[in-house]
Amino acid sequence: MDENENYCVKDINLANQGQMNIEYAEKQMKALLKIKQRFEKEKPLKGIKIGMALHLTKETAVLVKTLKTGGADVAICSCNPLSTQDDVAASLAKQGFRVYGYKGETTEDYYKFLNKVIEFKPNITIDDGCDLVSEIHKNHKELIKDIIGGCEETTTGVIRLRAMEKDNALKYPIIAVNDNKTKHLIDNYYGTGQSTIDGILRASNILIAGNTVVVAGYGDCGKGVALRAKGLGAKVIVTEVNPFRAMQAGFDGHKVMQMNEAAKLGDLFITVTGDINVITVEHMKLMKDGAIVANSGHFDVEIDLKSLKKAAESRRIRPFLDEYTLNNKKIYVAGEGRLINLAAAEGHPSTVMSLSFCGQSLAVEYLIKNKGELEKKVITLPKEIDERISWLQLGVMNINIDKLTEEQKKYLSSWQEGT
Repeated sequence: MDENENYCVKDINLANQGQMNIEYAEKQMKALLKIKQRFEKEKPLKGIKIGMALHLTKETAVLVKTLKTGGADVAICSCNPLSTQDDVAASLAKQGFRVYGYKGETTEDYYKFLNKVIEFKPNITIDDGCDLVSEIHKNHKELIKDIIGGCEETTTGVIRLRAMEKDNALKYPIIAVNDNKTKHLIDNYYGTGQSTIDGILRASNILIAGNTVVVAGYGDCGKGVALRAKGLGAKVIVTEVNPFRAMQAGFDGHKVMQMNEAAKLGDLFITVTGDINVITVEHMKLMKDGAIVANSGHFDVEIDLKSLKKAAESRRIRPFLDEYTLNNKKIYVAGEGRLINLAAAEGHPSTVMSLSFCGQSLAVEYLIKNKGELEKKVITLPKEIDERISWLQLGVMNINIDKLTEEQKKYLSSWQEGT
């Protein structure tokens, strides 16, 4: 481990490889680079301290550099023990950033690094999963008076923040970047779908075609996972607790049933619900010999691994695949039940993260521009800012679209004209 007061990374000598990966990501993140170019001229974040708890990936490094270019001082830690790309963390450390994280970090180090960012006394927080915000509200209330606001990246974090708001526990405004159309309808759908399958393939090298894939949860992430599994030739079963989403899954051509039934049929199980104990030991006892279980929700709680570890013997047979012997059957758990797309793969493709991080960058700018005027609630960016991100990406893709004529605008804004 290489460590000083400003960083803690696995191996600082990985910095050159990390820099090459960051440069490679930048080539696919041109929408975010357009914002970076504007930030360089305008310096809208000058004098602001930003504390971040995000996945330490090459794409996140591009966001960190964008915020610094805008004038901010940044400190960042990992938001998941298995998601850090060690070469990228080393590169950021070598460039002088405050960065704390390594792949496979202990729970103790996870919270140590979180508190390193808190000790930085940020004016704005950027979170993925709400652990940074939660830790500040529970144990560092004295910092809240100097915090302008925060941004939340993922569905699980927004769920936790809305619970805080409901309990009147949220003490500064948080922008739910996840609620941007350019985030949850792109990142969650296209990104999670592709990167989840990528992580499972790297962990197990199984053939998807012909197998039965059970997707637990049919939100934006679940829809993306199910679509990609189907596209690779899988038979897809969906389990849900929401009647509308269950209906959608049925209309999309998937079988829909309870997990007790699906457990007997599936070859591969993927949880994407954001909830706890979606797959229990009792479910796993019903599974086929050789079934694989993976999670693509933010926290490692969707598969009841605590109970599984008590009930079964285990051994690690591949870097990100553990074999459990349960009732004389082999059940395989991928990525320790953590986010499989980051535990065993590299997370979302850079193009997808470009759009998400455009949202983060513009959300930070919005918080600064509206300092002291926003309610202490979970809020959504204005529609025009979300659409601005779409326009940036359309420019990158060299796509031109039609514009409404004055006659069409008038027609859409009136009610008098009919058939």
